[in-house]
Amino acid sequence: MISDDFNSDRHFMRRAIFLAGEAFEEGEVPVGAVIVHNNRIIAEGYNQIEKLKDATAHAEMIAITQAAAELENWRLPECTLFVTIEPCMMCSGALMLSRMGRIVFGAKDPRMGFMVSNYDPVKGLNLYKNVIVEGGLMEEECCDLMQRFFQKLRDKRK
Repeated sequence: MISDDFNSDRHFMRRAIFLAGEAFEEGEVPVGAVIVHNNRIIAEGYNQIEKLKDATAHAEMIAITQAAAELENWRLPECTLFVTIEPCMMCSGALMLSRMGRIVFGAKDPRMGFMVSNYDPVKGLNLYKNVIVEGGLMEEECCDLMQRFFQKLRDKRK
């Protein structure tokens, strides 16, 4: 379910999609993320795993680190993460530990997603009862970018 502030949410997800496009152009899996506090973007990131040679350089992890620095606090309960693809297990754990108040993702990730596709850490582990998780915002655009990326990889291998 998408929140009542649909137009604002779309604005922030458009930025996340733009960042995912940057990842795409750099040969990274196209995932983009922004963190919003008081209706203002305070952090953003996109996958940089290949560039940094770091398995933890996911868009969400980069954005969490920036947001914590910006707010000078590792706790982010008044923040919202907008991310193009459902967070993986590592990112879901980091989001719970950072006390992210709201998580909005574009497309489900049936292979690696760990918010709703393969597990629900919010309900399953009961780590943080106050987090709001919403999926499906601009899902088609987010899926399209991923599909184009992986088609490009398949075409390269032929």
